[in-house]
Amino acid sequence: MAQVSIKDAKAHLTALARRVEAGESVTITRNGKPILDLVPHKPKGGIDYEAGQRWLDEHGIKDPVPYIAPDFDDPLPEDFLLRPLP
Repeated sequence: MAQVSIKDAKAHLTALARRVEAGESVTITRNGKPILDLVPHKPKGGIDYEAGQRWLDEHGIKDPVPYIAPDFDDPLPEDFLLRPLP
């Protein structure tokens, strides 16, 4: 990883950007101490629905959520909430 002073980074930002685009990481320093890193951009990940579907198919799961009770999200009764835990 290359180290460049902040003064040089200001003067050569375009060249540094090209190096980072090529995959190199650059550390910017002030008075010899690192203050920031220039690193290549990584796109944010997300849910891979295709991989999830492949996993379900490989394991023979046709319906991952077979049943949800109709009262699933109803509030709990007050006496249930006041009972001590076992």
